[in-house]
Amino acid sequence: MKQDVRILLLGEPKVGKTSLIMSLVGEEFPEEVPPRAEEITIPADVTPEKVPTHIVDYSEKEQTDEVLRKEIIKANVVCVVYDVTNEETIDKIKTKWIPLVNGNAEKGNKVPIILVGNKSDLRCGSSMETILPIMNQFSEIETCVECSAKNLKNISELFYYAQKAVLHPTAPLYDPEDKQLKQLCVRALSRIFYISDQDNDRILSDAELNRFQKSCFGNPLAPQALEDVKTVVWKNTNDGVQDNGLTLNGFLFLNTLFIQRGRHETTWTILRKFGYDDNLELTDDYLYPEYVLPLVCFTSTWMGRLRVPAGCSTELSPSGHQFLQRLFDKYDEDKDSALSPAELGNLFLVCPYLPWGAEVYLTVPTSDEGYVSHLGYRCQWALSAYFDIHRCLEHLGYLGYSILTEQESQSAAITVTQEKQVELDRRQTQRSVFLCKVIGPRGTGKTAFLQSFVGCNAGSKRHSSSAFSPYAINTVQVSSQEKFLILNEVDVEVEFLKASDASCDVACLMYDASDPHSFDYCASIYKQHFMESSIPCVLVASKADLPEVKQAHGMTPAEFCYKHQLPPPLPFSGLFPDSAGGGIYSRLAWAAVNPYVSDSG
Repeated sequence: MKQDVRILLLGEPKVGKTSLIMSLVGEEFPEEVPPRAEEITIPADVTPEKVPTHIVDYSEKEQTDEVLRKEIIKANVVCVVYDVTNEETIDKIKTKWIPLVNGNAEKGNKVPIILVGNKSDLRCGSSMETILPIMNQFSEIETCVECSAKNLKNISELFYYAQKAVLHPTAPLYDPEDKQLKQLCVRALSRIFYISDQDNDRILSDAELNRFQKSCFGNPLAPQALEDVKTVVWKNTNDGVQDNGLTLNGFLFLNTLFIQRGRHETTWTILRKFGYDDNLELTDDYLYPEYVLPLVCFTSTWMGRLRVPAGCSTELSPSGHQFLQRLFDKYDEDKDSALSPAELGNLFLVCPYLPWGAEVYLTVPTSDEGYVSHLGYRCQWALSAYFDIHRCLEHLGYLGYSILTEQESQSAAITVTQEKQVELDRRQTQRSVFLCKVIGPRGTGKTAFLQSFVGCNAGSKRHSSSAFSPYAINTVQVSSQEKFLILNEVDVEVEFLKASDASCDVACLMYDASDPHSFDYCASIYKQHFMESSIPCVLVASKADLPEVKQAHGMTPAEFCYKHQLPPPLPFSGLFPDSAGGGIYSRLAWAAVNPYVSDSG
């Protein structure tokens, strides 16, 4: 919503523009009226919408055409004043003033106009019969107010309507020529409907309507009012009411009716509650909220856009997990504990794009049918929160987290973990998500190792897909506690590994037991990055189904591990992953959770 409102009064000389301004400010008709009133600012606390309002007068005698053009550009709304007793001033509305204000403006970018019929005290009856054809001709005219500066009739109402035209504009919502909602408005209201339809039956029940009403307006509707609303929709639409509830078409019709009856503020209150700005886009403040972060190393509290301090990570909070569980239950329509592509599409229908691509089926556990399982769903969200917290917050915003959970923002769905060094010093961790870098020369079977972790073996149909994911995430039990373990395949040049590629909670150094030159790389990487660090390492000998050969290194892999107090290499085969794979992932997770415990096997 705009931070202030600028109202410009235009019209023929002697129609009473200045008198209207002075009557508003002085609350009485001025005995002497200057040629032009100075710009007046009305403080926010005395305006109905609590927004500072600037009122600007125009005098043809005192100001040039250039000044007028500049004032029109700066104005948020223009009040074209006419004399209800003077037909010529009415004719000038369409022949002079509206073309002057919006003559070169494109459809959708026109300045809203309020027609103001002054001097109503001098006329019996209304001028509306003459004004209505003009209003029908120009879609930018919001309304017409007849008033009297002399007896103060409708003066405050005039400026209220001018404010309303700016703060609750018609143009983004409704096309008066086509007499229907604009496409962006339909898209926004459709998202709101799908979020509010909490049981996913495509109908807003009385309970859902009242939750929606309370969320947007503070109070539920009385039972009779609720019935009256549905009756109006039922009488005016073919499919607006179904099973005694409101369909999407009924919901859209209701908002169309609000706008047609001049109650734009109702629809705008709904839109703004659900995060929309004046252009019907979700605001940055809504999608990327501030986060209050107590820093472990400092006594103060930091607040602002979420920036994760070094050594900390991000996870879903209990509130975040609960919200996502309810969302899964809502869209798992066949209750098979998995989301088919269609169900996943319905879940993300409220997002402008599908956040999860084909790679998700290689990244997380799936059902026997190849769908994202309940566990896979939880894993993907854990991965998103860990690696791309801003995108995760954005998706939670689209899904309506703050509205449905009645939280101030979706930052309540996120927890920033304690700094890692503090955890090492205290020899305990509260984290539930851990990162393992899988490092080794190309061709050692790192991808097969990741796929085995999520239950996808080398013969799986999903491998025929062109999709690729450098990540695999699953849950592992560590000391009877469920932990998420992320495997990240590091694709590097054989001779070089950046420090950032080595940063993790546990390193899995993988070599090909059938290649005599493979172990050299792992030994080199260990000495470069891990020998002096607190990051635990686990060595894995891949391709265990092939004959093992002697490694062309100064010592055998077992001797190397013994010397550096590492557990002996663990065998792995992509062809027979179940034979030893499960134990390897448990060992990796255990080492990540307990990096301070020496484990030389």
